[in-house]
Amino acid sequence: MNTFGNIFRLTTFGESHGAAIGGVVDGMPPGIDIDMDFIQAELARRRPGQSRLTTARKEADQVELLSGVFEGKSTGQPIGFIVRNENQHSQDYENLRDVFRPSHADYTYWTKYGIRDHRGGGRSSARETIARVVGGALAKLVLRQLGIRVTAWTQQVGPIACDRDYTQLDLSQIEQNDVRCPDPVKAQQMADLILQVKADGDTIGGVIAGVIEGCPAGLGEPAFGKLHAMLGAAMLSINAVKGFEYGDGFAMAERRGSEVKDEFMAESPAPGDACDAAMRHTAASLSLATRTNHSGGIQGGISNGQPIPFRVAFKPVATLLMPQQTFDIHGNPVTINPRGRHDPCVLPRAVPIVEAMGAMVVLDAHLQHLACRA
Repeated sequence: MNTFGNIFRLTTFGESHGAAIGGVVDGMPPGIDIDMDFIQAELARRRPGQSRLTTARKEADQVELLSGVFEGKSTGQPIGFIVRNENQHSQDYENLRDVFRPSHADYTYWTKYGIRDHRGGGRSSARETIARVVGGALAKLVLRQLGIRVTAWTQQVGPIACDRDYTQLDLSQIEQNDVRCPDPVKAQQMADLILQVKADGDTIGGVIAGVIEGCPAGLGEPAFGKLHAMLGAAMLSINAVKGFEYGDGFAMAERRGSEVKDEFMAESPAPGDACDAAMRHTAASLSLATRTNHSGGIQGGISNGQPIPFRVAFKPVATLLMPQQTFDIHGNPVTINPRGRHDPCVLPRAVPIVEAMGAMVVLDAHLQHLACRA
């Protein structure tokens, strides 16, 4: 399962210490302007070595498009691409060749395949997410024409949280600090905590929040292709993700129905609405909105036209730069002292990955909706 999506599909390949990470995007609509500066800027948000808070590995992460683009526009054919690995330190992992690192995928990969690439985790490395960011950037170029935006930010690191509703935050400030938190005071506190954890040779987790805005009503399927299920599957496929919720999420479990109902109100369509006319039900004579949004913009598995706020929980990075007890492939107990360059907290670099997965899901759901109405 190296392919993600239904109509808009991304297939990825490559390992952390291999020659390159790459992918093939199929189902890209034709005639879309391919903004290479935008795609490269998205990769720059994910690349290693961008601040003191991230791994020291230095990679340019320069993308090369191999097909599917002619004279700056998508042709509708598969878009192949690669990003070459240039700064591997494979020798840092030689002492782990026959050892299973705690909380890593070493043991599970070895059990499943009978062989594993010990250098940086191989295929299980988060470096695979380069391909997801490229696919997400291409999806964003299409969503831009539909007036749909996917925005994510660091909401929490360890116990330090920015708990304000996203409508009370200035999301234009997300890229103004290394943590990618729109609250500058909380961002500094988060950065200080990450640096302290890094100095201890330890790691820490947190939460990335996001919102999908401009999503029209009608996306998603009523049974097994529910829009929130597609989003959940996408987010839970990201390295280190342990939880996903949207709308009021788990908080709804302790509330009454009367407290979380989303009452309708009539809403006139906005002049010059960018959404495709096919996105609206032909029998609809009015556009409805809701006074509240406890449901998170999705009801019955189908979008209702309201914003879709969501949260993604990340565990601490598994690599700890301190002595640890474990076992080797022969069943012998060993003590390891991991080396290498690792993120003490993945959240700052995971923000564009979360956005990418959200963008690909929404575009895929949009294309499925168009197909069912054709």
